[in-house]
Amino acid sequence: MNIKLLKNLFILAVVGLVSAVAVTAQTPLSSLSGVTVDIQGQKGKVVIVAIGATWLPLSGKQAEFTNSLAKKYAGKNVSVYFVATDSVNAKSKNYASDEKIRQWAAEKRLTVTVLRDPDGAAVMRKFAVDQLPAFIVLDKNGSQSGDAFGGIDPNYDITVPISKRVDPLL
Repeated sequence: MNIKLLKNLFILAVVGLVSAVAVTAQTPLSSLSGVTVDIQGQKGKVVIVAIGATWLPLSGKQAEFTNSLAKKYAGKNVSVYFVATDSVNAKSKNYASDEKIRQWAAEKRLTVTVLRDPDGAAVMRKFAVDQLPAFIVLDKNGSQSGDAFGGIDPNYDITVPISKRVDPLL
């Protein structure tokens, strides 16, 4: 191979690697109204993210906990979101349209912005979430604070340990 070709291949490889790192470094998600939200790009705010799905029965209880956290931290430097991991692929058994997610959120009286994970599992991979429903907390720099709170026991108030993680970050 000639030197110029190797040099060009090297440059392409570096650009590709930098692009891949840039894409995975952030978590832009879309709200049901089409607004892009980067949950890690909210510098100066603590972010609580509930990760669930409309097809998951315990996500209903998760919605209650999410509303409770949103109410507790209203007016403080905290953003609270619900990320729906329902598939956007109509052929998937876990598919849900935006309208179905809106209906589910209305039925559960969810008071926070609902975001969609376009991949269905990108947020779970990024934050090492191994079960749904789950919660994660991001500090004021957008970094994950501790492990994910995975799974929900409907008889246990998960807002207590989440608050113990959030409060020192404020």
